[in-house]
Amino acid sequence: VGAPQYSFEEMKALCDEAHLWGKKVCAHAHGTEGIKMAVRAGVSSVEHCSLLDDEAIALMKEKGVYMVPTLYAVDYIIETFSSKGYPAKIIDKAKKLRVQKNESFKKAVKAGVKIAYGTDAAVMPNGWNGKDFKYMVDAGMTSMQAIQSATVGAADLLDWKNKVGSITKGKFADIIAVQGNPLDDVNILEHVKFVMKDGLVYKNEFSK
Repeated sequence: VGAPQYSFEEMKALCDEAHLWGKKVCAHAHGTEGIKMAVRAGVSSVEHCSLLDDEAIALMKEKGVYMVPTLYAVDYIIETFSSKGYPAKIIDKAKKLRVQKNESFKKAVKAGVKIAYGTDAAVMPNGWNGKDFKYMVDAGMTSMQAIQSATVGAADLLDWKNKVGSITKGKFADIIAVQGNPLDDVNILEHVKFVMKDGLVYKNEFSK
């Protein structure tokens, strides 16, 4: 899990070139050393960001780098990958990683690292992306913090906060609704009843 696949010089060159073109860079990283190298190189976010030490957390806070945790994806691997024919060593690695990943996430939240919601959605069936909310709340976020990670936080990371992320005049009318209050039970975000995209209603189970 911890072996970096790029040198720091490669990461820095990549980030520098992207920034010349006004682009952000995200890093796909689980291991502590790779995370710290990527943050120092100039990435805007770290996807998965599983194994953090105190130095990594301090670096992310100092540079304003987002953590995109994808907590449920590890459990999905543990729950289903044996039946898909993956070897036991993959499942065992995921089990070990899950404990460390949750601890890293708790520390990052407590320290005030910026969090953007992500799901690793291609790993699991489409429509299961709402499962991360429960995992984030169980690991120390409030329901509001978890929701904001998927709305204003994600919009900020993607430089789209003037277009999406809140219900505000002039932004895209991309809205979902659920039955009940997700601040009381964040799990209901897994059961979307209403979907509006750019002002067009694609799903409305409330009218039935």
